[in-house]
Amino acid sequence: METLFKVKNWSLRVRIFLAMILITIISSVLILGVSLIHFQIENQEYHKDRLIRKENQIKQHIQYVLEVTPHPLATFNLQSIFRDKIFEIADIHNIEIDIYDLKGHLIITSKAPIIKGQISPNLPEAIIHKIKVSDNNRYVSIAEGELNTYRFSYTYLMDYIENKPIGIIRLPYVEEDNFYKEEIISFLKIFGMVYLGMIVISIWIAYYLSRYITKSLKTISDRLTETSLTEKNEKIDLVTNSYEIDRLIQSYNKMIDELEESANKLAQGEREGAWREMAKQVAHEIKNPLTPMRLTVQSFEMRFNPEDPNAKQKLADYSKTLIQQIDTMSAVASAFSNFASMPAQQNETLNVVDVVDLALDIFNEDYIQFDSESEEIITKIDRTQLIRIITNLVKNAIQAIPEEQEVKKIEVSVKNENGSAVIKVKDNGKGIAEEDFERIFEPKFTTKTSGMGLGLAIIKNIIENYNGTITFDSTLRKGTVFKVSLPIINQ
Repeated sequence: METLFKVKNWSLRVRIFLAMILITIISSVLILGVSLIHFQIENQEYHKDRLIRKENQIKQHIQYVLEVTPHPLATFNLQSIFRDKIFEIADIHNIEIDIYDLKGHLIITSKAPIIKGQISPNLPEAIIHKIKVSDNNRYVSIAEGELNTYRFSYTYLMDYIENKPIGIIRLPYVEEDNFYKEEIISFLKIFGMVYLGMIVISIWIAYYLSRYITKSLKTISDRLTETSLTEKNEKIDLVTNSYEIDRLIQSYNKMIDELEESANKLAQGEREGAWREMAKQVAHEIKNPLTPMRLTVQSFEMRFNPEDPNAKQKLADYSKTLIQQIDTMSAVASAFSNFASMPAQQNETLNVVDVVDLALDIFNEDYIQFDSESEEIITKIDRTQLIRIITNLVKNAIQAIPEEQEVKKIEVSVKNENGSAVIKVKDNGKGIAEEDFERIFEPKFTTKTSGMGLGLAIIKNIIENYNGTITFDSTLRKGTVFKVSLPIINQ
Protein backbone atom coordinates (compact mmCIF):
# COMPACT_ATOMS: atom_id res chain seq x y z
CA MET A 1 0.00 0.00 0.00
CA GLU A 2 2.83 2.42 0.80
CA THR A 3 4.20 2.24 -2.72
CA LEU A 4 0.90 3.61 -4.07
CA PHE A 5 1.64 6.94 -2.44
CA LYS A 6 5.23 7.26 -3.62
CA VAL A 7 5.77 10.10 -6.05
CA LYS A 8 7.92 7.91 -8.31
CA ASN A 9 4.88 5.70 -9.00
CA TRP A 10 2.73 8.61 -10.20
CA SER A 11 2.18 9.23 -13.89
CA LEU A 12 3.44 12.42 -15.52
CA ARG A 13 -0.13 13.59 -16.03
CA VAL A 14 -0.93 13.21 -12.32
CA ARG A 15 2.30 14.99 -11.38
CA ILE A 16 1.54 17.96 -13.66
CA PHE A 17 -2.04 18.14 -12.38
CA LEU A 18 -1.05 18.02 -8.71
CA ALA A 19 1.85 20.43 -9.25
CA MET A 20 -0.45 23.07 -10.72
CA ILE A 21 -2.98 22.63 -7.92
CA LEU A 22 -0.16 22.83 -5.36
CA ILE A 23 1.16 26.02 -6.96
CA THR A 24 -2.32 27.54 -6.74
CA ILE A 25 -2.67 26.58 -3.08
CA ILE A 26 0.80 27.85 -2.16
CA SER A 27 0.28 31.15 -4.00
CA SER A 28 -3.12 31.61 -2.34
CA VAL A 29 -1.67 30.95 1.12
CA LEU A 30 1.13 33.44 0.41
CA ILE A 31 -1.38 36.06 -0.76
CA LEU A 32 -3.45 35.49 2.37
CA GLY A 33 -0.39 35.76 4.61
CA VAL A 34 0.85 38.93 2.91
CA SER A 35 -2.63 40.44 3.07
CA LEU A 36 -2.97 39.74 6.80
CA ILE A 37 0.48 41.18 7.46
CA HIS A 38 -0.48 44.24 5.39
CA PHE A 39 -3.68 44.68 7.40
CA GLN A 40 -1.72 44.41 10.63
CA ILE A 41 0.84 46.99 9.50
CA GLU A 42 -1.93 49.30 8.35
CA ASN A 43 -3.66 48.90 11.70
CA GLN A 44 -0.46 49.78 13.56
CA GLU A 45 0.11 52.78 11.31
CA TYR A 46 -3.46 53.88 11.87
CA HIS A 47 -3.07 53.81 15.68
CA LYS A 48 0.32 55.50 15.42
CA ASP A 49 -1.06 58.34 13.29
CA ARG A 50 -4.12 58.65 15.51
CA LEU A 51 -1.95 58.96 18.61
CA ILE A 52 0.16 61.66 16.92
CA ARG A 53 -2.95 63.60 15.95
CA LYS A 54 -4.37 63.41 19.48
CA GLU A 55 -0.99 64.32 20.90
CA ASN A 56 -0.74 67.42 18.70
CA GLN A 57 -4.29 68.48 19.56
CA ILE A 58 -3.66 68.07 23.29
CA LYS A 59 -0.33 69.92 23.11
CA GLN A 60 -2.05 72.81 21.31
CA HIS A 61 -4.77 72.86 23.95
CA ILE A 62 -2.20 72.72 26.78
CA GLN A 63 -0.17 75.42 25.06
CA TYR A 64 -3.25 77.62 24.98
CA VAL A 65 -3.80 77.03 28.73
CA LEU A 66 -0.22 78.01 29.41
CA GLU A 67 -0.60 81.17 27.37
CA VAL A 68 -3.65 82.39 29.28
CA THR A 69 -2.66 81.29 32.80
CA PRO A 70 -1.87 84.04 35.34
CA HIS A 71 0.68 81.78 37.05
CA PRO A 72 4.36 81.95 36.20
CA LEU A 73 5.45 79.12 33.86
CA ALA A 74 7.42 76.91 36.21
CA THR A 75 7.39 73.28 37.18
CA PHE A 76 6.15 73.89 40.71
CA ASN A 77 3.11 75.83 39.29
CA LEU A 78 1.94 73.04 36.95
CA GLN A 79 -0.40 71.54 39.54
CA SER A 80 -2.05 74.92 40.10
CA ILE A 81 -2.27 75.68 36.38
CA PHE A 82 -3.90 72.34 35.40
CA ARG A 83 -5.87 71.60 38.57
CA ASP A 84 -9.19 72.03 36.77
CA LYS A 85 -8.12 72.27 33.14
CA ILE A 86 -6.65 68.73 32.94
CA PHE A 87 -10.05 67.09 33.37
CA GLU A 88 -11.58 69.43 30.80
CA ILE A 89 -8.87 68.66 28.28
CA ALA A 90 -9.14 64.89 28.93
CA ASP A 91 -12.93 64.96 28.42
CA ILE A 92 -12.72 67.01 25.24
CA HIS A 93 -10.13 64.74 23.61
CA ASN A 94 -11.35 61.51 25.24
CA ILE A 95 -7.93 60.54 26.53
CA GLU A 96 -6.26 60.41 29.93
CA ILE A 97 -3.43 62.83 30.69
CA ASP A 98 -0.53 62.52 33.17
CA ILE A 99 1.88 65.35 33.92
CA TYR A 100 5.28 64.71 35.57
CA ASP A 101 8.12 66.97 36.60
CA LEU A 102 11.47 66.66 34.84
CA LYS A 103 12.64 64.08 37.40
CA GLY A 104 9.69 61.82 36.73
CA HIS A 105 7.52 62.55 39.78
CA LEU A 106 3.79 62.53 39.10
CA ILE A 107 2.32 66.05 39.52
CA ILE A 108 -1.24 65.65 38.32
CA THR A 109 -3.34 63.04 36.46
CA SER A 110 -6.80 62.69 34.98
CA LYS A 111 -7.40 59.11 36.15
CA ALA A 112 -5.19 57.24 33.79
CA PRO A 113 -5.91 53.48 33.62
CA ILE A 114 -3.70 51.45 35.94
CA ILE A 115 -1.69 48.94 33.92
CA LYS A 116 0.62 46.71 35.90
CA GLY A 117 4.24 47.62 35.27
CA GLN A 118 3.41 50.72 33.23
CA ILE A 119 1.72 53.39 35.37
CA SER A 120 3.43 54.20 38.65
CA PRO A 121 3.83 57.39 40.68
CA ASN A 122 7.27 57.99 39.21
CA LEU A 123 8.73 57.50 35.76
CA PRO A 124 11.72 55.18 35.42
CA GLU A 125 15.09 56.78 34.76
CA ALA A 126 15.33 54.84 31.49
CA ILE A 127 12.22 56.53 30.08
CA ILE A 128 13.39 59.99 31.20
CA HIS A 129 16.70 59.32 29.41
CA LYS A 130 14.98 58.14 26.22
CA ILE A 131 12.79 61.27 26.16
CA LYS A 132 15.91 63.41 26.50
CA VAL A 133 17.92 61.74 23.71
CA SER A 134 15.11 60.91 21.26
CA ASP A 135 14.18 63.00 18.23
CA ASN A 136 11.86 65.91 19.09
CA ASN A 137 12.12 64.80 22.74
CA ARG A 138 9.35 62.28 22.11
CA TYR A 139 9.24 58.61 23.11
CA VAL A 140 6.48 56.00 22.65
CA SER A 141 6.31 52.66 24.51
CA ILE A 142 3.91 49.77 23.91
CA ALA A 143 2.45 47.47 26.56
CA GLU A 144 0.10 44.51 26.29
CA GLY A 145 -2.86 44.55 28.69
CA GLU A 146 -5.27 41.71 29.44
CA LEU A 147 -7.77 42.89 26.83
CA ASN A 148 -6.11 45.62 24.77
CA THR A 149 -2.78 46.98 23.64
CA TYR A 150 -1.63 50.33 25.12
CA ARG A 151 0.66 52.97 23.65
CA PHE A 152 2.26 55.47 26.04
CA SER A 153 3.45 58.75 24.50
CA TYR A 154 6.02 60.76 26.48
CA THR A 155 6.92 64.34 25.47
CA TYR A 156 8.17 67.56 27.10
CA LEU A 157 5.81 70.28 28.33
CA MET A 158 7.57 73.44 27.07
CA ASP A 159 7.84 76.99 28.36
CA TYR A 160 6.98 78.78 25.13
CA ILE A 161 8.56 82.03 26.28
CA GLU A 162 12.01 80.70 27.24
CA ASN A 163 11.66 77.55 25.06
CA LYS A 164 12.69 75.14 27.79
CA PRO A 165 11.00 72.02 29.25
CA ILE A 166 9.11 72.46 32.50
CA GLY A 167 7.49 69.00 32.70
CA ILE A 168 6.69 65.72 31.00
CA ILE A 169 3.29 64.81 29.48
CA ARG A 170 2.28 61.14 29.25
CA LEU A 171 -0.71 60.13 27.12
CA PRO A 172 -1.91 56.51 27.54
CA TYR A 173 -3.66 55.46 24.30
CA VAL A 174 -5.79 52.33 24.03
CA GLU A 175 -5.66 50.51 20.66
CA GLU A 176 -9.21 49.45 19.92
CA ASP A 177 -9.12 46.77 17.19
CA ASN A 178 -12.83 46.18 16.67
CA PHE A 179 -12.81 47.96 13.33
CA TYR A 180 -9.63 46.13 12.32
CA LYS A 181 -11.13 42.77 13.26
CA GLU A 182 -14.30 43.51 11.29
CA GLU A 183 -12.19 44.36 8.24
CA ILE A 184 -10.23 41.13 8.61
CA ILE A 185 -13.42 39.06 8.85
CA SER A 186 -14.88 40.82 5.80
CA PHE A 187 -11.65 40.29 3.87
CA LEU A 188 -11.49 36.60 4.79
CA LYS A 189 -15.07 36.05 3.59
CA ILE A 190 -14.35 37.68 0.23
CA PHE A 191 -10.99 35.93 -0.04
CA GLY A 192 -12.59 32.57 0.76
CA MET A 193 -15.11 32.93 -2.07
CA VAL A 194 -12.42 34.10 -4.49
CA TYR A 195 -10.10 31.31 -3.32
CA LEU A 196 -12.81 28.68 -3.88
CA GLY A 197 -13.37 30.00 -7.38
CA MET A 198 -9.61 29.97 -8.02
CA ILE A 199 -9.37 26.34 -6.89
CA VAL A 200 -12.21 25.27 -9.19
CA ILE A 201 -10.75 27.15 -12.14
CA SER A 202 -7.24 25.85 -11.36
CA ILE A 203 -8.48 22.24 -11.24
CA TRP A 204 -10.21 22.70 -14.61
CA ILE A 205 -7.16 24.36 -16.20
CA ALA A 206 -4.74 21.85 -14.61
CA TYR A 207 -6.82 18.91 -15.88
CA TYR A 208 -6.99 20.08 -19.48
CA LEU A 209 -3.44 21.41 -19.55
CA SER A 210 -1.99 18.18 -18.15
CA ARG A 211 -4.13 16.24 -20.61
CA TYR A 212 -2.90 18.41 -23.48
CA ILE A 213 0.76 18.07 -22.46
CA THR A 214 0.63 14.32 -21.94
CA LYS A 215 -1.54 13.54 -24.97
CA SER A 216 1.41 13.83 -27.34
CA LEU A 217 3.64 11.96 -24.91
CA LYS A 218 1.04 9.17 -24.67
CA THR A 219 0.99 8.91 -28.46
CA ILE A 220 4.77 8.55 -28.47
CA SER A 221 4.62 6.08 -25.55
CA ASP A 222 2.03 3.92 -27.34
CA ARG A 223 4.13 3.87 -30.48
CA LEU A 224 7.24 2.95 -28.50
CA THR A 225 5.31 0.11 -26.86
CA GLU A 226 4.18 -1.15 -30.27
CA THR A 227 7.66 -0.84 -31.78
CA SER A 228 8.84 -4.21 -33.03
CA LEU A 229 12.12 -5.32 -34.49
CA THR A 230 10.49 -7.85 -36.78
CA GLU A 231 7.51 -5.83 -38.07
CA LYS A 232 7.00 -2.63 -40.02
CA ASN A 233 6.81 0.36 -37.65
CA GLU A 234 4.84 3.48 -38.53
CA LYS A 235 6.23 6.96 -37.96
CA ILE A 236 4.39 9.57 -35.88
CA ASP A 237 2.73 12.24 -38.03
CA LEU A 238 1.95 14.85 -35.38
CA VAL A 239 2.70 18.57 -34.91
CA THR A 240 2.21 19.84 -31.36
CA ASN A 241 3.69 23.36 -31.70
CA SER A 242 5.87 22.42 -28.74
CA TYR A 243 9.60 22.55 -29.47
CA GLU A 244 10.54 19.82 -26.98
CA ILE A 245 7.79 17.36 -27.97
CA ASP A 246 8.32 18.00 -31.70
CA ARG A 247 12.03 17.25 -31.20
CA LEU A 248 11.05 14.05 -29.40
CA ILE A 249 8.78 13.03 -32.30
CA GLN A 250 11.60 13.76 -34.77
CA SER A 251 13.97 11.64 -32.69
CA TYR A 252 11.43 8.79 -32.62
CA ASN A 253 10.95 8.90 -36.40
CA LYS A 254 14.72 8.94 -36.87
CA MET A 255 14.99 5.96 -34.53
CA ILE A 256 12.37 4.10 -36.63
CA ASP A 257 14.47 4.64 -39.77
CA GLU A 258 17.61 3.43 -38.00
CA LEU A 259 15.70 0.50 -36.49
CA GLU A 260 14.40 -0.56 -39.89
CA GLU A 261 17.92 -0.40 -41.31
CA SER A 262 19.28 -2.39 -38.35
CA ALA A 263 16.44 -4.94 -38.70
CA ASN A 264 17.31 -5.45 -42.37
CA LYS A 265 20.98 -5.95 -41.49
CA LEU A 266 20.01 -8.29 -38.65
CA ALA A 267 17.69 -10.30 -40.88
CA GLN A 268 20.45 -10.61 -43.46
CA GLY A 269 22.87 -11.70 -40.74
CA GLU A 270 20.34 -14.23 -39.42
CA ARG A 271 19.86 -15.65 -42.91
CA GLU A 272 23.59 -15.97 -43.35
CA GLY A 273 23.87 -17.54 -39.90
CA ALA A 274 21.04 -19.94 -40.73
CA TRP A 275 22.86 -20.96 -43.89
CA ARG A 276 26.04 -21.57 -41.92
CA GLU A 277 24.15 -23.61 -39.32
CA MET A 278 22.39 -25.59 -42.02
CA ALA A 279 25.70 -26.28 -43.74
CA LYS A 280 27.21 -27.47 -40.45
CA GLN A 281 24.17 -29.61 -39.69
CA VAL A 282 24.14 -31.12 -43.17
CA ALA A 283 27.85 -31.87 -42.90
CA HIS A 284 27.22 -33.53 -39.54
CA GLU A 285 24.24 -35.48 -40.85
CA ILE A 286 26.24 -36.72 -43.81
CA LYS A 287 29.24 -37.53 -41.67
CA ASN A 288 27.13 -39.31 -39.03
CA PRO A 289 26.20 -42.34 -41.21
CA LEU A 290 29.77 -42.68 -42.48
CA THR A 291 31.00 -44.08 -39.17
CA PRO A 292 28.53 -46.98 -39.00
CA MET A 293 29.13 -47.61 -42.72
CA ARG A 294 32.88 -47.79 -42.13
CA LEU A 295 32.37 -50.04 -39.11
CA THR A 296 30.03 -52.24 -41.10
CA VAL A 297 32.55 -52.67 -43.89
CA GLN A 298 35.32 -53.44 -41.42
CA SER A 299 33.13 -55.92 -39.56
CA PHE A 300 32.11 -57.55 -42.83
CA GLU A 301 35.73 -57.81 -43.89
CA MET A 302 36.82 -59.35 -40.57
CA ARG A 303 33.92 -61.70 -39.91
CA PHE A 304 32.81 -62.77 -43.36
CA ASN A 305 33.40 -66.43 -44.05
CA PRO A 306 32.20 -67.70 -47.44
CA GLU A 307 31.85 -71.22 -46.03
CA ASP A 308 29.53 -70.03 -43.21
CA PRO A 309 26.04 -71.49 -43.82
CA ASN A 310 24.57 -68.07 -42.72
CA ALA A 311 26.84 -66.11 -45.01
CA LYS A 312 24.01 -65.02 -47.30
CA GLN A 313 21.90 -63.81 -44.35
CA LYS A 314 24.80 -61.87 -42.85
CA LEU A 315 25.57 -60.35 -46.23
CA ALA A 316 21.94 -59.31 -46.53
CA ASP A 317 21.99 -57.71 -43.03
CA TYR A 318 25.20 -55.82 -43.81
CA SER A 319 23.80 -54.68 -47.16
CA LYS A 320 20.58 -53.57 -45.48
CA THR A 321 22.51 -51.50 -42.95
CA LEU A 322 24.62 -49.84 -45.64
CA ILE A 323 21.57 -49.12 -47.77
CA GLN A 324 19.80 -47.48 -44.78
CA GLN A 325 22.77 -45.18 -44.12
CA ILE A 326 23.13 -44.37 -47.82
CA ASP A 327 19.41 -43.55 -47.96
CA THR A 328 19.87 -41.25 -44.99
CA MET A 329 22.68 -39.34 -46.70
CA SER A 330 20.64 -39.18 -49.89
CA ALA A 331 17.68 -37.77 -48.00
CA VAL A 332 19.91 -35.16 -46.33
CA ALA A 333 21.36 -34.11 -49.66
CA SER A 334 17.87 -33.88 -51.19
CA ALA A 335 16.61 -31.82 -48.28
CA PHE A 336 19.54 -29.43 -48.52
CA SER A 337 19.14 -29.02 -52.26
CA ASN A 338 15.45 -28.18 -51.79
CA PHE A 339 16.15 -25.66 -48.94
CA ALA A 340 14.14 -27.80 -46.59
CA SER A 341 14.78 -29.28 -43.18
CA MET A 342 16.36 -32.61 -42.37
CA PRO A 343 14.77 -35.76 -43.78
CA ALA A 344 11.07 -35.98 -43.07
CA GLN A 345 10.33 -38.15 -40.10
CA GLN A 346 8.13 -41.19 -40.60
CA ASN A 347 5.90 -42.56 -37.87
CA GLU A 348 6.72 -46.25 -38.12
CA THR A 349 5.42 -48.82 -35.65
CA LEU A 350 8.45 -50.91 -34.78
CA ASN A 351 10.03 -53.13 -32.15
CA VAL A 352 12.60 -51.06 -30.29
CA VAL A 353 14.48 -54.17 -29.15
CA ASP A 354 15.13 -55.39 -32.72
CA VAL A 355 16.16 -51.94 -34.03
CA VAL A 356 18.58 -51.32 -31.15
CA ASP A 357 20.09 -54.80 -31.58
CA LEU A 358 20.47 -54.16 -35.32
CA ALA A 359 22.08 -50.75 -34.73
CA LEU A 360 24.68 -52.31 -32.40
CA ASP A 361 25.76 -54.87 -35.01
CA ILE A 362 27.87 -52.29 -36.80
CA PHE A 363 30.16 -51.80 -33.78
CA ASN A 364 33.20 -54.13 -33.46
CA GLU A 365 34.01 -53.33 -29.84
CA ASP A 366 33.67 -56.48 -27.79
CA TYR A 367 33.05 -54.54 -24.55
CA ILE A 368 29.62 -53.36 -25.80
CA GLN A 369 26.89 -55.37 -24.06
CA PHE A 370 23.19 -55.37 -24.95
CA ASP A 371 20.37 -56.45 -22.63
CA SER A 372 16.56 -56.37 -22.91
CA GLU A 373 14.02 -57.49 -20.33
CA SER A 374 11.59 -58.55 -23.09
CA GLU A 375 11.78 -59.51 -26.75
CA GLU A 376 9.24 -56.95 -27.92
CA ILE A 377 8.61 -53.31 -26.93
CA ILE A 378 6.54 -51.48 -29.54
CA THR A 379 6.75 -47.74 -30.19
CA LYS A 380 6.16 -45.35 -33.05
CA ILE A 381 9.28 -43.66 -34.43
CA ASP A 382 11.26 -43.36 -37.66
CA ARG A 383 13.54 -46.40 -37.92
CA THR A 384 16.41 -44.39 -39.43
CA GLN A 385 16.14 -41.76 -36.71
CA LEU A 386 16.14 -44.40 -33.96
CA ILE A 387 19.27 -46.00 -35.46
CA ARG A 388 20.84 -42.53 -35.58
CA ILE A 389 20.04 -42.00 -31.88
CA ILE A 390 21.60 -45.32 -30.86
CA THR A 391 24.71 -44.99 -33.03
CA ASN A 392 25.29 -41.43 -31.85
CA LEU A 393 24.99 -42.34 -28.16
CA VAL A 394 27.15 -45.45 -28.48
CA LYS A 395 29.78 -43.60 -30.52
CA ASN A 396 29.89 -40.88 -27.84
CA ALA A 397 30.24 -43.57 -25.15
CA ILE A 398 33.18 -45.17 -27.04
CA GLN A 399 34.87 -41.78 -27.38
CA ALA A 400 34.30 -41.03 -23.69
CA ILE A 401 36.48 -43.99 -22.65
CA PRO A 402 40.22 -43.16 -22.81
CA GLU A 403 42.32 -45.39 -25.09
CA GLU A 404 44.73 -46.19 -22.24
CA GLN A 405 41.96 -47.37 -19.91
CA GLU A 406 42.35 -51.10 -19.24
CA VAL A 407 38.76 -52.05 -18.37
CA LYS A 408 36.26 -50.68 -20.88
CA LYS A 409 32.57 -51.28 -20.61
CA ILE A 410 29.46 -50.02 -22.43
CA GLU A 411 26.04 -51.33 -21.43
CA VAL A 412 23.03 -50.81 -23.69
CA SER A 413 19.66 -51.86 -22.28
CA VAL A 414 16.00 -51.62 -23.30
CA LYS A 415 13.08 -52.08 -20.93
CA ASN A 416 9.52 -51.05 -20.21
CA GLU A 417 9.27 -48.44 -17.43
CA ASN A 418 5.88 -46.95 -16.50
CA GLY A 419 4.49 -47.16 -20.01
CA SER A 420 7.63 -45.93 -21.76
CA ALA A 421 10.31 -47.67 -23.77
CA VAL A 422 13.52 -46.77 -21.91
CA ILE A 423 16.86 -47.09 -23.71
CA LYS A 424 19.97 -46.67 -21.57
CA VAL A 425 23.54 -46.30 -22.80
CA LYS A 426 25.99 -46.57 -19.90
CA ASP A 427 29.77 -46.24 -20.06
CA ASN A 428 32.63 -46.26 -17.53
CA GLY A 429 34.51 -43.40 -19.22
CA LYS A 430 35.80 -40.08 -17.95
CA GLY A 431 32.35 -38.62 -17.24
CA ILE A 432 31.06 -35.06 -17.61
CA ALA A 433 32.07 -32.15 -15.41
CA GLU A 434 29.22 -30.72 -13.33
CA GLU A 435 29.69 -27.22 -14.73
CA ASP A 436 28.94 -28.62 -18.24
CA PHE A 437 25.62 -30.27 -17.28
CA GLU A 438 23.42 -27.35 -18.41
CA ARG A 439 25.23 -26.98 -21.75
CA ILE A 440 25.52 -30.61 -22.79
CA PHE A 441 22.56 -30.41 -25.24
CA GLU A 442 23.45 -26.96 -26.61
CA PRO A 443 24.38 -26.78 -30.31
CA LYS A 444 28.12 -26.38 -30.97
CA PHE A 445 29.02 -27.41 -27.41
CA THR A 446 31.41 -30.33 -27.17
CA THR A 447 33.95 -31.69 -24.70
CA LYS A 448 35.85 -33.52 -27.46
CA THR A 449 38.78 -32.19 -29.42
CA SER A 450 37.00 -32.96 -32.71
CA GLY A 451 33.44 -32.71 -33.93
CA MET A 452 31.03 -29.77 -34.10
CA GLY A 453 28.90 -30.50 -31.04
CA LEU A 454 25.65 -30.95 -32.97
CA GLY A 455 25.05 -34.66 -32.32
CA LEU A 456 23.32 -34.52 -28.92
CA ALA A 457 21.41 -31.36 -29.90
CA ILE A 458 20.06 -33.09 -33.03
CA ILE A 459 19.03 -36.34 -31.34
CA LYS A 460 17.41 -34.39 -28.49
CA ASN A 461 15.32 -32.56 -31.09
CA ILE A 462 14.41 -35.88 -32.78
CA ILE A 463 13.38 -37.50 -29.49
CA GLU A 464 11.26 -34.53 -28.40
CA ASN A 465 9.50 -34.52 -31.79
CA TYR A 466 8.22 -38.01 -30.88
CA ASN A 467 7.07 -36.81 -27.40
CA GLY A 468 10.04 -38.48 -25.79
CA THR A 469 12.72 -37.30 -23.39
CA ILE A 470 16.46 -37.67 -23.03
CA THR A 471 18.30 -37.23 -19.73
CA PHE A 472 21.67 -38.16 -18.35
CA ASP A 473 23.51 -38.79 -15.11
CA SER A 474 27.28 -38.55 -14.89
CA THR A 475 30.06 -38.81 -12.33
CA LEU A 476 33.47 -37.46 -13.16
CA ARG A 477 36.05 -40.24 -13.78
CA LYS A 478 33.38 -42.92 -13.24
CA GLY A 479 31.13 -42.73 -16.27
CA THR A 480 27.89 -41.48 -17.79
CA VAL A 481 24.41 -42.92 -18.36
CA PHE A 482 22.13 -41.50 -21.07
CA LYS A 483 18.47 -42.39 -20.75
CA VAL A 484 16.02 -42.13 -23.69
CA SER A 485 12.28 -42.54 -23.02
CA LEU A 486 9.77 -43.07 -25.83
CA PRO A 487 6.03 -43.64 -25.47
CA ILE A 488 4.91 -47.28 -25.88
CA ILE A 489 2.07 -48.32 -28.17
CA ASN A 490 -0.20 -50.89 -26.60
CA GLN A 491 -0.91 -53.69 -29.01
